Amino acid sequence: MTTTTPQVNPVNPVNPVNPVNPVLRTPPASPAAAAAYFSASLAFHADVSDVASALAEARATGGDPGFVVLDSRSTASWDQGHVPGAVHLPTALIAEQAEQLLDKDVPVVTYCWGPGCNGATRAALALAELGFQVKEMLGGFEYWAREGFAYETWEGPAQQAADPLTAPVDSEDCGC
Repeated sequence: MTTTTPQVNPVNPVNPVNPVNPVLRTPPASPAAAAAYFSASLAFHADVSDVASALAEARATGGDPGFVVLDSRSTASWDQGHVPGAVHLPTALIAEQAEQLLDKDVPVVTYCWGPGCNGATRAALALAELGFQVKEMLGGFEYWAREGFAYETWEGPAQQAADPLTAPVDSEDCGC
């Protein structure tokens, strides 16, 4: 009976027996680096559900959510559907109009179409360069609608059922 000593994988000392898989080909960051990264990510991004919850709470209490939502898309896109109460300011007009429409003391949450569009990122950059506090709403209008939140169109209010791939169907809270 022979015994085999597992070979140490010099590329992946965390898992010395198995070869490196695509997930661990680049080792995870240290806990301190990960905490710094994820903390920064939360400083730059807001989740659709969190934005909707804050806006709903402010409406219910007659309060102020403490931020303004900005739709950075074209007028045709705005007319197709937008977050209720959002300010419409296409990215191309931010340098010219932002200081007339927005208060630099109030954080701005930008959005565009969705994850495949970086318009909200470009809008957030333009606003930050003008001195505004800004976050980007992850998922954009696409995920706002897909998660079942009410929106407005040129024809009036609209809403669709929540997509079960993006939001729980039997609860208003995803538990995140």
